Amino acid sequence: MARKRRSTAGKIVRRTFLGLGAAAIGGVALGVWAVRREVDNPLSADAGEAVFNPYLKIAEDGTITVITPRAEMGQGVHTTLAAMVAEELDVATTDLTLETGPPSAAYYNSAMMAESAFPPHFERGLAAEAQRTMMESMGKVLGLQVTGGSSSIIDGYDKMREAGATARAALVSAAAARWDVGADTLQTMQGRVVHPASDRSFSYGELALDAATVEVDTPRLRARSDWKVLGKSQPRAEIERKVTGAPIFGIDVDLPSMLYGTVAISPRFGAKAISVNMDAARAVRGVQDVVEIDTQTGSGFGIIADNTWAAFEGARALEVEWGPATYPADDAAIDAALISAIEAEPSHALMDKGDVDAAFTDPQGTVVEAEYAVPYLAHATMEPMNATAQFADNTLTIWTGTQAPGIVQSRCALLAGIDKENVVVNQLFLGGGFGRRGEVDYSLYATALAMHVQGRPIKVTWTREEDMRHDTYRPAALGRFRAVVPANGAATAVEMKIAAPSIIASVVGRTYPDLPMGGPDKTITDGAYNQPVMIDNHRVSGHVADIAIPTGFWRSVGNSYNGFFHEGFMDEMAEASGLDPLAFRLAMMGDDARLAPARLCLEKVSQMSGFAQPRAAGKGIGIAHVLSFGSWVAMAVQVDTTDDIQIENVWIAADPGTVLDPRNFRDQMISGAIFGFGQALGQEITFADGRVQQENFWDYPMLSMGQTPKFEIEILQNADHIGGAGEIGTPPAAPALAGAIFDATGQRLRRMPFTRDVAFRQV
Repeated sequence: MARKRRSTAGKIVRRTFLGLGAAAIGGVALGVWAVRREVDNPLSADAGEAVFNPYLKIAEDGTITVITPRAEMGQGVHTTLAAMVAEELDVATTDLTLETGPPSAAYYNSAMMAESAFPPHFERGLAAEAQRTMMESMGKVLGLQVTGGSSSIIDGYDKMREAGATARAALVSAAAARWDVGADTLQTMQGRVVHPASDRSFSYGELALDAATVEVDTPRLRARSDWKVLGKSQPRAEIERKVTGAPIFGIDVDLPSMLYGTVAISPRFGAKAISVNMDAARAVRGVQDVVEIDTQTGSGFGIIADNTWAAFEGARALEVEWGPATYPADDAAIDAALISAIEAEPSHALMDKGDVDAAFTDPQGTVVEAEYAVPYLAHATMEPMNATAQFADNTLTIWTGTQAPGIVQSRCALLAGIDKENVVVNQLFLGGGFGRRGEVDYSLYATALAMHVQGRPIKVTWTREEDMRHDTYRPAALGRFRAVVPANGAATAVEMKIAAPSIIASVVGRTYPDLPMGGPDKTITDGAYNQPVMIDNHRVSGHVADIAIPTGFWRSVGNSYNGFFHEGFMDEMAEASGLDPLAFRLAMMGDDARLAPARLCLEKVSQMSGFAQPRAAGKGIGIAHVLSFGSWVAMAVQVDTTDDIQIENVWIAADPGTVLDPRNFRDQMISGAIFGFGQALGQEITFADGRVQQENFWDYPMLSMGQTPKFEIEILQNADHIGGAGEIGTPPAAPALAGAIFDATGQRLRRMPFTRDVAFRQV
């Protein structure tokens, strides 16, 4: 029997919100109370308004407000989260008003934490599910309100739908009480509760205040076959404001009596100034002051000015001698550190199956060996880092675009010396995130300057150069691989060694420096150890490189380079076997039923691209498959090499299990692939004397519109678990491109960017 709870403001009132269906095992490890406790509802009702749960308010005038508690950074997440509520509430998405909502533990992201569990996505045994359950529970206990890991839709899939279904049930119950009829005699449509027998109806607004206090059964969510909104493309909620240039981004903030600022942080990470002369900077017209900044994320100086340009000029005029780097200071030294790490004992091996050493002692087939490498990469968001802060009356108010508003709230409170309840974070749209805006440095620096301006708001904007040279980079990585490959068959032994700095240690170290670290960092081998292959003797080891350059979550994280490593080496094994790249991949998967989505994606993309057909002169097609963030993605890339290389066509077959907005999903596939091609076509962060050498888009190029290929995308929905969308198009892009170039020219590319070895057409 479904249990009942009172749907009053102030509490999350439904079982799904608590995550109890998955929390039983996690409760043992984390504390049953901590997992099962009800989380306070952060919403309060204005006059004439009813709060149903943390995601939904309905006013007497019929205004329906949905809280979409994830960062909108171009991925369309607000539209799809709202569509989930609309589906169960029986309204159109255009009938909804959307708000981001405040930082709150009520908006914890359990799906992102579940994705951080070690078992491969297709492992669904008791032990694997227990680990995912524990990680989901940690998301609630820690109250992590974070947008990342392609998890927003997965996390919201039950929460947002049940928010709408719960409210709808309460509205029907309120109407039934007024009419003194059975709730089962009523229907809902277009924002009204209808009694067909008497042709009477109430609007949701008329019922809202009563409905917020009634008891309702935990509702049954609609079956996919009954969906009216989900599964169909919806108009983007924010598109009109974007195309009309509305002030919706952090960089657009404009407040009365506002000051402006920028920062000049040490170009050698972790170092401080040895000496400084501020006179020239303070003499710049419009500069009001130059102050020291010293935070857990970096040290340097902040310039306070009457306008942003004056602040930029003041920063350029600073005369500073900076301390030395405490990490390998140039590319050669970084390469040496990676080599040292990969030749040392592994830090972890999340895949270690069979007897790998014995298989190579007496190899039954050809031994294939290869070394792959990638450089550091910047996020290079179109909107540079910025935040506006005001510190007055012991209250700190921040306006910014962030992927982690709760972390901004707590870390900035600590810097300001106040309780986090006294920090208000106004969440704005992000002009690109890709993981970079999960960091707190730019909000900390704005807070630091706000503490020097006597209660006035100050907007702190970074120059493009400051942004490029003070990123939290995708780490450089080195991979060494070997395999035993029989003729015309799958590999019988594979060993993959991957060396990279630890992203997790870097992120936690600068965000929560007092938090102890433990356990392996799966991001080092993510996309290599957990791919859909069945190998008798299989070892994938991670080797942590001790390089104190800040690293962070970059679109698809470890999959971004391990997808290239794994699939590039897959092509080399295929060549040694005598099979073509598609046939070899299928052979490596065997007939394991759990891997059916991968086989179907590869077969579909082969059909779409004509992979089996003869190529015209100078043409080549490469193929790759990467399972990441719960979604299976196969990609084929066609190039023309008759002159400089041109990427002509891209075919993608993706299976995330369930697609809620097909057009938006396709857009994310294209966006992710373009991001992946960008890293191949010239992007790299290099170092000299401990400093980043790149400074702007002229030496850190984006894929141009003229270089962008045509895309054809097929969405499959065979997988039995819902997967992500935002990052999954990135990992297979570079290896499929490398395979296409090899197909056309016979040249293997094992190091990114590919522009080190080949030339691409500039159009």
